Amino acid sequence: MNEITQQNQSKTTNQKKVHLIKFRNLAILSDGTRALLRPLTANDQAALAEFFARITAEDRLYLQYDITDPQLITEWVSDTDHKNIFPLLAVIHDRIVGVATLSFGAGPQRHQGDLFVLLGQEVRRRGLGLQMLRALIDVARSAGMHQVLAETVTDQSHVIKAFKELNFEWQCTMPDAFILPDGSTRDVAVMILQLVDHRGEF
Repeated sequence: MNEITQQNQSKTTNQKKVHLIKFRNLAILSDGTRALLRPLTANDQAALAEFFARITAEDRLYLQYDITDPQLITEWVSDTDHKNIFPLLAVIHDRIVGVATLSFGAGPQRHQGDLFVLLGQEVRRRGLGLQMLRALIDVARSAGMHQVLAETVTDQSHVIKAFKELNFEWQCTMPDAFILPDGSTRDVAVMILQLVDHRGEF
């Protein structure tokens, strides 16, 4: 890689970083409540811990990480350059009510992103999750991604329905791919939204 190419890539990365740090959007819930959508910052540690503490034990069963671990929360708020993951908060009256993330692929998967969303009980079924996901899809497009992926256990039908509303297509099912603390397993649905259509290019 020559020096000019390295400089151009560094410039693009810095521009993306600035763009994401400045990201702001307004979500209006079905009852008219307004939520500010903004990136996670280093000042959000206490508010994030308080949000995670409100997540029910049943919901935590389906999360990849132990959100009650203080070290995990510290790592999340310390990683503010958004190089590998973009964490988006939904905030109402200075209280975090939702967290969504867009993970950036690397190497052969650098054209892909992975989506995740977690909402507090008080804002579910009010349209916030869809608006947060739409905001992250817009970020993925602006970052030049070709597709975004989402994985969810197949018994979470409301989550699958939400992704279908955003035009995600159910690509495959991975049997027994998710294991719960009690040792029981769940099938996982892999859903993809194509941002670039390569069909017909041959």
